[in-house]
Amino acid sequence: MLFGHYQIGPIMTIDTAFLRPLRDSRSLAGILFYVLASLPLLLMALLFIGIADARLAHAEEVACSGRNVLAELKASSPDKYQALLDEAAKVPNGHGTFWKVEKAGLAPSYLLGTMHMTDPRVLAKPKGADEAFDQAGTVIIESTEILDQKKAAAALLMRPELTMFTDGSTITGLLGKDESARLEAGLKKRGIDLVLVNKMKPWMIASIVSLPACEMARKAEGAAFLDMQIAQDAVAKGKTLVGLETMAEQLQAMAELPVQFHLKALIETLDLGDRMEDITATMLDLYTEGDVGMIVPMLTAVTESKDGTMSDYAAFEQRIVTDRNHVMAERSKASFDKGGVFMAVGALHLPGKEGVVELLRQEGFTVTAVN
Repeated sequence: MLFGHYQIGPIMTIDTAFLRPLRDSRSLAGILFYVLASLPLLLMALLFIGIADARLAHAEEVACSGRNVLAELKASSPDKYQALLDEAAKVPNGHGTFWKVEKAGLAPSYLLGTMHMTDPRVLAKPKGADEAFDQAGTVIIESTEILDQKKAAAALLMRPELTMFTDGSTITGLLGKDESARLEAGLKKRGIDLVLVNKMKPWMIASIVSLPACEMARKAEGAAFLDMQIAQDAVAKGKTLVGLETMAEQLQAMAELPVQFHLKALIETLDLGDRMEDITATMLDLYTEGDVGMIVPMLTAVTESKDGTMSDYAAFEQRIVTDRNHVMAERSKASFDKGGVFMAVGALHLPGKEGVVELLRQEGFTVTAVN
């Protein structure tokens, strides 16, 4: 196992001062898909070899399945479906994954929302994106560390508290007997032995089990997800490649949320079982259609939390999404001010009042949807 030789270091202090009240009910399991769409999956790829069932090592043996759940929802719960549409319609800049960024006197730049997946529909990219990439002198991605997995792994070894319990805690020690049994059974179905991941932070395990088997298999065989493909092409063509965050910064954001929040999210994600395939298929359909603003409302509608509430959702959204939106906009501005940029970040960072599209407009850029 990759992290089996971690040295135990000082425990990290978790700062929960930023917690805010929840305005509405959200699904913990659905939120993990928010993570799936907004964080690079390099960590999942690195961890995969050590903890996943070897049967997933052959992509040709693992067919993608799953069906779009929206048609089913529309037929069975028309009111709920309409509420989903109404909520999605309220999301600013909720339609479109490919945007043109302009300012007088500068060569045009472009902003692409990605999914960190190897699905052929995602890799195809929207019409005009390849041409925009070819014209750009600078390419911006979330983290350039995705190009060197050994270097990234070495950096993580220097910060064990971000990925592992370093105070002697274990996942099963933090759960009750019944919850531990549910967790063990859910992991076993996915070919993961609880003993091997018992000291791992629960959100890291969740990022693995959130993925369909076919996606895990493709990654196990070395397939590049969209962001990595863009980064590799930029280097091959001699373009300036800029990273907006380090892997440690991304891990820090997750580590700052309460561990019980992550534990509950992990269990609820496992409880979805085969439903995961349908949800992923639906999310992919929405992404390829450009309906990014509908993804989170869809997740909320089809993966309702068992207790109907989740008091930590506001903290999650603030720390993992909104805070990082501002980081992305601020750190990319110097490049956009020069023009000729092609920027690719997780699609769910684009929409919203504090999404990257709106934040760039506040910096004086004209940002219009291409697709």
